[in-house]
Amino acid sequence: METVIAVVVTFNRQKLLAECLDALKNQTRIIDKILVINNGSTDLTENWLAKQQGIDYFTQENIGSGGGFNTGIRMAFEKKYDWIWLMDDDGFPKEDALENLLENSDDKMCLRNCAVINKEDKNSFVWKTGNYTGLDTVNKEIIHNYAHPFNGTLLHKDIIKKVGLPKKELFIWGDETEYYHRIITKYKIPFYTKTNSIHYHPASAYSYKKDWDFYTNWKIFYYVRNRFHILKTRYSGRPLIAFFSYIFFLVSFSGLILLFQKSNKLRKINFMLWPIKDAFSNNCEATPTLILQRLSEKKKHHFSHNFQLPYRRPKVALYHSGSGLHEFKKA
Repeated sequence: METVIAVVVTFNRQKLLAECLDALKNQTRIIDKILVINNGSTDLTENWLAKQQGIDYFTQENIGSGGGFNTGIRMAFEKKYDWIWLMDDDGFPKEDALENLLENSDDKMCLRNCAVINKEDKNSFVWKTGNYTGLDTVNKEIIHNYAHPFNGTLLHKDIIKKVGLPKKELFIWGDETEYYHRIITKYKIPFYTKTNSIHYHPASAYSYKKDWDFYTNWKIFYYVRNRFHILKTRYSGRPLIAFFSYIFFLVSFSGLILLFQKSNKLRKINFMLWPIKDAFSNNCEATPTLILQRLSEKKKHHFSHNFQLPYRRPKVALYHSGSGLHEFKKA
């Protein structure tokens, strides 16, 4: 029988991680190994993991979901597991999810995904999956050409051998999409969602219409920068299409900011110049610490000018984090 390893990336969500690992341990198709990549958690995650039976874990500095899945997939591939099952810590699979996902496993060069279902109502799809709104509307076992990495995504080692690893330098917001397009667009590997294989996940919380705090939302930097990397992969070999698609995205996103954001509209648009510059120069050095630090400095500058010259328009803000690299630990 071919071997399966589940790879879970976690950061500061020990209670949700426990729910995920319990679901993995109780699969009807026994998982050969469960590996947790602890992305520098500062809560009780590492102490808790050290007490768990049957769980391997690796603690590294927080290098985002891109870095977490890069490490996890690399370790799984090096240990020669046949199938690698990928998920974040905030979701968990139904007990027969893996068994159903492995049906017809002779087709190894195919990305398989669980149906990602709202964990509250146990019915509605978290993200668009075909023309279906929920499991009660589904009339087929396989929905071709739809998948949502890394939420119950199953990859065979042959795909990793051909495609490589996720780009850890993308950090967050786009790392999984770039990898997804590398698999399905650049390498033309088929993909589908298996509707009887359920992965429960929180409802999508982000909305363009919701006003986000300019001085703390460092993730927007990666959202803007990484979109160009995604488009270059999606339109591999067609750089002009990637370039103009990115320009269209920037114009559209700026319009959404002007239309729906309530605070700091012009600052938000002006801030985009930094990730745009890094996107075009292929610079992936910006960290959350650096982003928050720069925003913080601008915020201080803003308050200083407001105090001295109340009639002048203020300007812009950032922060710090990190952890050491630990040895590979086995329970």
